[in-house]
Amino acid sequence: MKKALKRIFLVLLAILVAIQAPFIYRRYKVGKLAEKIATLNAERTERTDDRFNEYKGVIHAHTNLGGHSTGGFDELIAAANANDLDFVLMTEHYSDAFDTSSLTLNGVYGKTLFVGGNEIDTADSDRFLMIPGSPDAAGLRKVPTTGVLEKLHAENRLAIVAYPEKFKSWDSNFDGIEVFSLNTNAKKMNPFTAIFDGIWSYPAYPELMLASYFKRPDENLRKFDEIATDNLRKIDTPARKPMISLFAGTDAHSNIGFHLFGDDTGNRILNFKIDNYATIFRLARQHVLIDASRPFSREALIEALKNGRSFIGIDALANTEGFKFEASSCEDTNAPMGSDIELCNDMGFSTAYFSVESPLESRIIVYRGGSVFREAPNSRSLEFSSKEQPGVYRVEVYLDQLGPPFDKMPWIISNPIYVR
Repeated sequence: MKKALKRIFLVLLAILVAIQAPFIYRRYKVGKLAEKIATLNAERTERTDDRFNEYKGVIHAHTNLGGHSTGGFDELIAAANANDLDFVLMTEHYSDAFDTSSLTLNGVYGKTLFVGGNEIDTADSDRFLMIPGSPDAAGLRKVPTTGVLEKLHAENRLAIVAYPEKFKSWDSNFDGIEVFSLNTNAKKMNPFTAIFDGIWSYPAYPELMLASYFKRPDENLRKFDEIATDNLRKIDTPARKPMISLFAGTDAHSNIGFHLFGDDTGNRILNFKIDNYATIFRLARQHVLIDASRPFSREALIEALKNGRSFIGIDALANTEGFKFEASSCEDTNAPMGSDIELCNDMGFSTAYFSVESPLESRIIVYRGGSVFREAPNSRSLEFSSKEQPGVYRVEVYLDQLGPPFDKMPWIISNPIYVR
């Protein structure tokens, strides 16, 4: 009997070791990836632009104020400051009893500017990030999407489509689309793989372990290109709509994990959070360009975001600061992302000129209306022209040298330049 039990134990042990072997190897690979990233960051080309100051931060963050989260203000402020974030756009869930946007963080805490906003619903079951927030947030769920957007724009608020995979009112006048969401991406992770990766890789390399599951948001980018191109076609018609911008959202809640024993005041034993703010804020950020003559403020930040003067940086892979995408045509010289320019006559052709600069050697892809227009492997820059080809131009940058899956997941996603 003892021999039989011993055999069973040894068989079970062998099975357990066999199951863990791939994840131990993955832990080794993540460690090597961290070394590559450290080397890449040391090779960055520092680029500056006298016209703009670049600020980095995150959009779509929640605390326990609006429910759905266990994160508090102290944890959030500490995480933002530790990651040197210039801004955090709060999007608290609304309450029928009180104004969560006014009670959340607003103003500068340490080195970070916080802007209180809301995540809202409409009567058409559409969802937006409203920035800044409003005491009317709860009541907007009874108003059709068109009415909500009219109200928000009349009040000079930003309306960003959240969860585009569930959005319905694509013909409405919103300001932008959250094309990449950390929360949505996490829901697509294989639970079995993620659990064992979490055991072996998360403690030492939390952000890289999570980033290894990132996938390019193909459908969201396709939809963005479709809507942006359609808006450009209508620019000189009565049906004209605003140019739209693309964003990455953290949807940070700091509420996934476990603890043994504790109380509701936060005193807990063996408390472990997978999605703590400090880790999530190192993954994907929005980098914003603000006119160098203007001081950094809530108003300047919201204006730049609305005008598309920003790009998505997956900073867990390498520092994206210093990326540039510009165009020139006629009176428009070195027009940045978000610009609306016209083709002009150059030797008989209507032409626009573009330039892309990457902080690292990378694969640069230029899209026009969702289709690949130019591609440059192993490059830090790309210059090209477009003759007789108006359209919506944007850039994706890839770090192929990091290997799969990052040869298919962009490191940088720019906002577009609109060419008429």
